Amino acid sequence: MIEKACGCGCCGAAAATAGAAPAEEGMSVYLLGGLDCADCAAKLEKRIAALAGVRQATVNFATAKMAVAHTLSDAAIIKAVERAGYRARRADAPTDHASGWRRDPRTLATLASGLLLAAAVGLDILGAAAGWTAAAYALAALAGGWHAARTGLSGLRSLTFDMNFLMTVAVIGAAAIGEWSEGAMVAFLFSLGNTLQTYTLDKTRRAVRALMELAPSEATVLDGDAEERRAVAAISPGSVIVVRPGERIALDGVVSDGHSAVDEAALTGESLPVEKKAGDAVYAGTLNQYGVLAIEVTNAAADSTLAKIMHLVEEAQSQRAPSQQFVDKFARYYTPAVLTAAAAVMVLPWLAFGQPFAPWFYKGLVLLVISCPCALVISTPVSVVAAIGNASRRGVLIKGGAYLEKLGALRAVTFDKTGTLTHGRPRVTDAIPLGGLTCEQLLALAAAVEKWSEHPVAQAIVTAAAGLELKPAAAFRALVGQGAQAEVEGTVVYVGNARLFTGLGHDLARHEAVLAGLEEAGKTAMLVGTAEIIYGVVAVADTLRDDSADAIAALRRAGVAHVAMLTGDNRRSAEAVAACLKLDGVHSELMPADKVRVVKDLADRYGGVAMVGDGVNDAPALAAADIGVAMGVAGSDAALETADIALMADDLGKLAYVIRLSRKTVAVIKENIIFAIAVKAVFVVLTFAGLTNLWLAVFADTGASLLVTLNGIRLMRKLA
Repeated sequence: MIEKACGCGCCGAAAATAGAAPAEEGMSVYLLGGLDCADCAAKLEKRIAALAGVRQATVNFATAKMAVAHTLSDAAIIKAVERAGYRARRADAPTDHASGWRRDPRTLATLASGLLLAAAVGLDILGAAAGWTAAAYALAALAGGWHAARTGLSGLRSLTFDMNFLMTVAVIGAAAIGEWSEGAMVAFLFSLGNTLQTYTLDKTRRAVRALMELAPSEATVLDGDAEERRAVAAISPGSVIVVRPGERIALDGVVSDGHSAVDEAALTGESLPVEKKAGDAVYAGTLNQYGVLAIEVTNAAADSTLAKIMHLVEEAQSQRAPSQQFVDKFARYYTPAVLTAAAAVMVLPWLAFGQPFAPWFYKGLVLLVISCPCALVISTPVSVVAAIGNASRRGVLIKGGAYLEKLGALRAVTFDKTGTLTHGRPRVTDAIPLGGLTCEQLLALAAAVEKWSEHPVAQAIVTAAAGLELKPAAAFRALVGQGAQAEVEGTVVYVGNARLFTGLGHDLARHEAVLAGLEEAGKTAMLVGTAEIIYGVVAVADTLRDDSADAIAALRRAGVAHVAMLTGDNRRSAEAVAACLKLDGVHSELMPADKVRVVKDLADRYGGVAMVGDGVNDAPALAAADIGVAMGVAGSDAALETADIALMADDLGKLAYVIRLSRKTVAVIKENIIFAIAVKAVFVVLTFAGLTNLWLAVFADTGASLLVTLNGIRLMRKLA
């Protein structure tokens, strides 16, 4: 089941066939079926990459997708995948909804193998002729082992040996020494284990893919007074779509008419609907509640926020976590070593010490089976996939397993203040003249300068001056970390903090009482004046988010040792906020470069630090931190692309949840690895003690693989 997903327009190039001129290279994406083992996925990737006409092949085990840069036909690539024992189709091919266990050849083969094995056991119990019994066992082994043999033996061409090859050798070896019943049992149990594991993994993959299916495939387009149903792929930005109550919004856009509440849980994880009116942004995949909305489309379907989230989730699931990189590297050398050791056990006692051949050959087969690395290799990726899927369904995007693992180990978290711990929508609380102007004149002068700025404090001043006559301003200049300046009636007027005016040469000692009083009340004092005179002070205040205190407390319960705040605000105002939130540290009056320095210092002290900000204004500090967390990024392309972890909604409480999820994931990965190794170690000892056999070894190996898969998939559930 493979699909094209590149959207580059070149994937439909004509295939290159024998004797024809080479086709232009295209990038196609295919959806794979029957992919139940991470080690096998790596082997498949190697086989496809080795095909003539394929420049590059990348298999994403987590999503069961394969991207191929090729000049071959799709049929040739699909045939190569099928020769390896898997199924494939283009991603843009129609989905076969009739498919199920009745159409899955591996499931049917497992069922046939089980029935034949039961018949063979029945013949054995009834005392049937040995030939009939052996034939029934042989048929059971053939039915259960056919797919594994085809996959395993096809790897010989590229010298890749996976678990299918190991099991095939075991079954053939058992038959060679007359152990037909054990060979049949090995084939059946291995096939059954693969079937169950494939079903379990596909269920997890479907849970993540279901996110993309939230957006409807058609929408109602308003054309004048007429309405027309169209495929979303045919709707371009600028079109107006109509969404009625109970319908999902098909495309990103801005409400042009109507009023309603929209359930955005699919994107943000927030359970409460959000009120929407004209001018508000809405996103594909969200659910309209009660009103009719007319929405002007802003993004094509392929560029919607939902599509970008899905793409980022799939990318994240394909990124190998540090523990997975170690396991993959270990498995690369492990399988050849196992083959060598098993061969030595089979023949050395017989050749070197005159021991009977059959018993040691049998022990070598058991060692071959129990040493299969599948459970070990799958222990990490299935856990990472489940955890990232869990987070994405709750409105948190984690960019990869490396960030997921690292987050749980961090003991320090820093927050930007404005827009992160606070609402980021300050309002003017005071306008205090100090140099001959009235309150209105002072506010109008400040607004004349700040109307060109996008800073939240500047916008608050402009809003407060609504209705006042503003003088024209020119030569506006933002003074990063200090304020702004502009020419008003030929005079350069400054609006900024105390640091700015001290730098201009003003002595602020006589205004200290006014400034201190405002700052101790948690307000930000902005001075207004020129290089020669201070006209007055405009004070603004930003209210704390309702969930900030609870989020900080949750972080402490999650084991974070140090929570600090970084801000460009003055010390008194910052300390007032820090006292309300009971923070461990507060760093105020910081320039962007100062924030980077503080983040690095905290990382050195605590062995790593996460920085939480808005994803744009705090970009340097987010980049300097071990983990950059951007919040409230639904619809923000920049934040989605730059953050290591993105909180889709303005909900700081999700951060503690993700830290707990990270620690739970690391614990599950360790459990899986220890369990997989322990099972193998125990059975190796039992093998040489003569206390186990082939079918028990297969049962232990496939059982271990299934158990680590199920243990990892538990991470899909919401943490208590």
